[in-house]
Amino acid sequence: MAASDEVILEASAKHPKPAEQRFQYGTAGFRMRANLLDSVVFRVGLLAALRSRKLGGQTIGVMITASHNPPEDNGVKLVDPMGEMLEASWEAHATSLANAPTDQALVDEYNKLEAELKVKPEVPARIILARDTRASGPPLVDALVDAFKATGSEYTDHNLLTTPQLHYLVRCINTKDTQYEYGKASEEGYYEKAAAAFARAMKGRKANGGVTVDCANGVGGEKLRNLVKYLPTVEEGGVEVKIVNDDVVHPERLNYQCGADFVKTNQRPPPSSQAAPLTRCASLDGDADRIIYYFVDTDNHFRLLDGDKIATLAATFIGDLSKNAGLEEKLKVGVVQTAYANGASTQYITKTLNLPVVCTPTGVKYLHHAATKFDVGVYFEANGHGTVVFSPSAFKTLATHEPQSPAQHTALENLRALTDLINQTVGDALSDLLLVEVILAHKTWGPKEWDSTYTDLPNRLVRIEVPERNIFKTTDAERKLESPPGVQGQIDALVGKYKQGRSFARASGTEDAVRVYAEAATRGEADDLATKVSQVVKQSG
Repeated sequence: MAASDEVILEASAKHPKPAEQRFQYGTAGFRMRANLLDSVVFRVGLLAALRSRKLGGQTIGVMITASHNPPEDNGVKLVDPMGEMLEASWEAHATSLANAPTDQALVDEYNKLEAELKVKPEVPARIILARDTRASGPPLVDALVDAFKATGSEYTDHNLLTTPQLHYLVRCINTKDTQYEYGKASEEGYYEKAAAAFARAMKGRKANGGVTVDCANGVGGEKLRNLVKYLPTVEEGGVEVKIVNDDVVHPERLNYQCGADFVKTNQRPPPSSQAAPLTRCASLDGDADRIIYYFVDTDNHFRLLDGDKIATLAATFIGDLSKNAGLEEKLKVGVVQTAYANGASTQYITKTLNLPVVCTPTGVKYLHHAATKFDVGVYFEANGHGTVVFSPSAFKTLATHEPQSPAQHTALENLRALTDLINQTVGDALSDLLLVEVILAHKTWGPKEWDSTYTDLPNRLVRIEVPERNIFKTTDAERKLESPPGVQGQIDALVGKYKQGRSFARASGTEDAVRVYAEAATRGEADDLATKVSQVVKQSG
């Protein structure tokens, strides 16, 4: 049944909008202190119903998570039918519904959108939802369910999932019984698909030691434990996975002194780490959609293997496999980065690997879109969020190619296995973990050999609180400021004084802050450049 104004009005009254609060749907959806989210989540539920009906009853996903944010935060975002982010043009609709000042204004806005978007209310709305382990999750699910009931939507609550698992399920449901069928639409199906592909890709290979995985005391701990049950044992050709920081009994420990963001920001292992020198270590974030690797060398120095290093590792391996399979001319492999990518990684990809690099604005939706322009697009943000996307023509090439030798056959089978191992809907820490382990086993590398492929330029990231972030507007894939006027000229003048200097400033998408990134030939110069550019930003903000 379709929604009636009275039913939505009555439901909305249970979820009043905080006065004077302004909300904006961004790259991460809505994300903020959990105590401000009740009305927002209810209204996102209304939008999910509109989106599903607009798309002829295809299933839409709703994920309640705040990823790497502290435990007192939460967030909500929509997942489109192929497991991708919500279509950009609909972000404004999410924002307009969230900011309707009264219950009646909300109903008016809902009806206006329904009419403008030509949504047929008689079409069924189908939605699946999940959440991470935050204490604020269950009451926010209640707000969502109220919206689904008010709009007569069919819904399934999958309770606790990683964000990428929800993306996977959405795509599986919408591609079932089509030529694009993605897998079995269940949590078990997710594990089965990844484990079977991992076993195929590891055939004849042996892992070089185990990997210790810090799960940020989030949902990734339980889900990684589940995945490990499906993987081959070490004796069967698998890899030993040691799981740490998987306490979800105490929600306040989520992301506290652990997790990918902590390690990347502080450039050190979690304080709880007991890893011996040269042990491979990895950290997930709170909803397991990003991963970074690291190790401590024999001189006890911390070495970070971030998203740039993962991207170059994956691009090298896939490029080599396509060459060895006799597909070098048929598969165009490319890498997508943001302005935060270390300049040394860009140089390595273009000069050593001879692969094209495209730079996009920060945000998965931009990276993913650019990656689809290649036959095989590798994208990772430096923070560890990323994946590999194979185009429909790449799938066809891999399915129809006839190898001319046993070596070509082996390379082709490994490429085919990768298309199943990699979660192509979105960055997925668990599937990226398996991908890295496969590549290191094939190359017989430890973390030291991986790290030595290129040396990062020293860099510094500074966060500056500002009264109004929206005055900072960027151009050239966020590498230059076009406003406030004159600021970019000052930054350029500073950068010119440093060897291999590069710096940019961009407004945060989620808080009133500006982030300044700087890199240079030495640590001292990178720190100095970051400090001076930060002063320019403070004076102009």
